[in-house]
Amino acid sequence: MIIKNVDLETVCGITSRLPENTLPEIAFAGKSNVGKSSLINALMNRKSYARISATPGKTQTINFYNINQEFYLVDLPGYGYAKVSEQEKQKWGRMIERYLHGSKQLRAVFLLIDIRHDPSANDKMMYDWIVAQGYQPIIIATKLDKIKRSQKDKQVKAIRQGLGLPAKTTVIPFSSVTKQGRDELWELAEKEYLK
Repeated sequence: MIIKNVDLETVCGITSRLPENTLPEIAFAGKSNVGKSSLINALMNRKSYARISATPGKTQTINFYNINQEFYLVDLPGYGYAKVSEQEKQKWGRMIERYLHGSKQLRAVFLLIDIRHDPSANDKMMYDWIVAQGYQPIIIATKLDKIKRSQKDKQVKAIRQGLGLPAKTTVIPFSSVTKQGRDELWELAEKEYLK
């Protein structure tokens, strides 16, 4: 995938109407500090286009990045850690649900899980919820550079078991530091979802 241009085209807050895009969309969901912005920047070959923050839960909007005028990367609000009220969290949940139900162009949902830890109750809930919306998420195991190479298979297995993944579910170990997994992710996206 050669990234020629990137444009943060639409930012949707809780009350915004979703854009009626005509290009395919692939969405990224994950816990607040799982490295979603870093992953999106790595995919787009940009240093800090998606805002990276030391404070989890910075993404409180749905951000639509137009890539090459061909498709959208959609950054969904992080769940779990953000120091916000339950009421806010419920609003975000409804906003994500509205997007998953309302987008006519959504082709795939990538769910990010930190490879260093077993999936949390929040991760499992998010996974089950995405499945309940009719999508079979692709799992991206982030922060691969933070573990020893010898631990990778064990950690991927723990993610599979923790989420109760069907055998055919793709899990892509990924590092935004070394870019490992980037090509595999683009290859899958191009072959399966961006035709």
